[in-house]
Amino acid sequence: MSPSLAVAHPAAPGALAVASPWSRSLTLPPLGNLDAYISAINRLPLLTLEEEQEAARRLRDHNDLEAAGRLVMSHLRLVVSISRQYLGYGLPHGDLIQEGNVGLMKAVKRFDPDQGVRLVSYAIHWIKAEIHEYILKNWRMVKLATTKAQRKLFFNLRSRKQGLRAEALDGDTHREVLSDAEIGVVARELKVKPEEVREMETRLSGGDVVLDPAPGDDGEEAFGPIAYLADASHEPTAMIESAERDHLATEGIARAMGELDERSRRIVSERWLKVNDDGSGGMTLHELAAEYGVSAERIRQIEVAAMKKMRKALAAYA
Repeated sequence: MSPSLAVAHPAAPGALAVASPWSRSLTLPPLGNLDAYISAINRLPLLTLEEEQEAARRLRDHNDLEAAGRLVMSHLRLVVSISRQYLGYGLPHGDLIQEGNVGLMKAVKRFDPDQGVRLVSYAIHWIKAEIHEYILKNWRMVKLATTKAQRKLFFNLRSRKQGLRAEALDGDTHREVLSDAEIGVVARELKVKPEEVREMETRLSGGDVVLDPAPGDDGEEAFGPIAYLADASHEPTAMIESAERDHLATEGIARAMGELDERSRRIVSERWLKVNDDGSGGMTLHELAAEYGVSAERIRQIEVAAMKKMRKALAAYA
């Protein structure tokens, strides 16, 4: 998807009148690919100093949107040129251009022709700033650079590292990690602490990891970190179910036992709830039968009837 631009917003598609490059619509057509977009903006005419100042004053003094469009569209090729410097971060070129167009729009809005500088010099700062923000937000899911010093390192360390590799301070051109001497050189040049250079190099050299990889060609689930990062014990549904089980095992059982007569309650307790110190259970059917002077079958019948009554009480309690 190629970028398109209108005066109102740099991402809005439209149609460009063929008769004049400065038609009142001041929009580029929705082109099929990025190469077509770049080819189209390269055919737009550049403004002379007098034309630029005239358009800037019309925008400043009269809020003339057609003048704003002329200023923006005559500098679209500048955005493309700057955006190419940031292709090494693996982000789509079209997206970088879009963000640069936003910065260009902001520059045009704030440009003062009476300051004695051309718009191209003023716009470079705004275009780069917008692209920088986009890269920091989208290059990694977790931000790498938050402070001003870290941002400076982020956008300069890679190119400076390549220069040091070519110079090879220690003669080893194949080593990937910066030496202490090279870290000191970078720290002095960028006016940061050596430990900040070392930390940023470590963070930049770490590859991205897909948490939940897509299934393979054979349709089988691919293993990813998401498989062992998930903590099922703190999943909300599991926590609710666990709390309900604990509640039933304490207050629920106590209330269900309260529905039984004393003999049934003792039989259930001995058969199901009692655990001795040696790990053995309570009394057997025959032991209970001998205590109450009835048959073991009668004890079993009382136990079955008591358990049925307890299940009913637990269902009502739940």
